[in-house]
Amino acid sequence: MQKLIQQRRAVADCQSSERRGAILVFAGALLVVVIGVAAFTVDFGMVTLTKAQMQNASDSAAHAAVLEISRGFGPGGEITEDEAESVARAAAIDMVSRFRTGDVLVTDADLIRDVRVGRRTWNEASQTWTEDWGVSPYNMVEVTVRRTNADTTALPMTFAQILGRDNFELTTRSTAALQPGNGFYIPPGASVDETIDILPIALDLGSWNNLLDEVYGTSTGAGAVGGDGLGYATDFDDEYAWDSVNRRVVSGDEDGVVEINMYPDLNSRHAPGNRGTVDIGHSGNSTNDLKRQIVYGINAYDLSFMPNNRLEFDSSGALYLNGDTGISAGMQSSLESIIGQIRAIPIFIEVNGQGNNATYTIVKFVGVRIMDVKLSGGPKKRHLTVQPAVFSDNHVLRGDLTVNVDSILSQPVLIR
Repeated sequence: MQKLIQQRRAVADCQSSERRGAILVFAGALLVVVIGVAAFTVDFGMVTLTKAQMQNASDSAAHAAVLEISRGFGPGGEITEDEAESVARAAAIDMVSRFRTGDVLVTDADLIRDVRVGRRTWNEASQTWTEDWGVSPYNMVEVTVRRTNADTTALPMTFAQILGRDNFELTTRSTAALQPGNGFYIPPGASVDETIDILPIALDLGSWNNLLDEVYGTSTGAGAVGGDGLGYATDFDDEYAWDSVNRRVVSGDEDGVVEINMYPDLNSRHAPGNRGTVDIGHSGNSTNDLKRQIVYGINAYDLSFMPNNRLEFDSSGALYLNGDTGISAGMQSSLESIIGQIRAIPIFIEVNGQGNNATYTIVKFVGVRIMDVKLSGGPKKRHLTVQPAVFSDNHVLRGDLTVNVDSILSQPVLIR
């Protein structure tokens, strides 16, 4: 009996030893799985966090850079196109450096390699947006943020090193653009003080195009439409300058941007009875309404008289506004108060009717800076002098439009 008991104990001990061995093997395998899960959880969490931080950095940098690139857009830029490109690149790099990405407190980017500038414009033939890098007028910036081995800044792994993964390479890329506008809109619920800087005074397309031809030194460009034989302005001066440092207009100085006189009189060399004010809002806008709009801009109440509360071109590219030919001398003080400021103005191709029964066919809005005004005295002394300027506003309705040097622009939009 004793012998049988001993035999059974021996068998049990053997089986227990086998179980302990199996458990050790299972525990070892489980430990590898746990480490793998930890590596995946911790390191993947860090990869996800770093990727998000990098995306924020590239988004913010593209936004900052495209704001700077707009300063050199078109003939009325505060700085030259080359200067704007340099400032935009610097702004992008500075913005990237303000972001922590993973284990790096200050993120680096390359001024040339990681920042691209170009033009984004609508291709009417293909009905698609076309992106041309290095082509002006610039309205688009792309910024790339990298954590790669080539830059010796790849994101280091912690637990994944046990599994043979020392680091993880990451790249984010963001593109922001200023898109051309097809009109204006104030969203419902906006503050009663929210306005759009539109000057309710119209200028003819022929004179505007001739001004652009003068700026760019061309004779066959857009300004050739109509020609001076139809009375469009063809004589332009550069007698004022915009001091972007002190934010003021300097009289008797040149800045390379010629001015045009919008006043509808004989000195404009335009047929009388055309240029004048337009009614953005009630068709019976009074002089006080116009003075308010000149100083403070167009408000939501004004837009409530427009279809869908929008000041927008129709499918044929036209917008019809009632108006009055001529400009009242009573508006002088209002115009004087906005000297140096930028406004969008309507450009027309045709006026039907006379006086306060005039209807203007508007084909686009352009940006101008108010340089000087005098609405009293003899015909040769009266003037409303403006020069081309960059107009970008968050109330601009983005449209599928070709980007031109005189396009009004939206605020920056992230397109990728």
